[in-house]
Amino acid sequence: MHPVLLAAITAIISTLCYASQCYVSPFGRCRKCHGKGRIPQRRGTRYCRRCDATGLRLRLGRHVWNHVRRLYHDR
Repeated sequence: MHPVLLAAITAIISTLCYASQCYVSPFGRCRKCHGKGRIPQRRGTRYCRRCDATGLRLRLGRHVWNHVRRLYHDR
């Protein structure tokens, strides 16, 4: 198999897998607090501001999909 063809097939398959992941599970764990909702500090803990203490963030692919869908809907 030609290396360019193999790279193209791999890119297409990985894109489809990520798109299906965004469809099935649109939220992922927050990278700042690792899905816990709280960030440990020297004295106690504080709530994570990135995820509003839920531990979940919208995936980048789902964010793009929502934006494109909103543009199409609003035209």
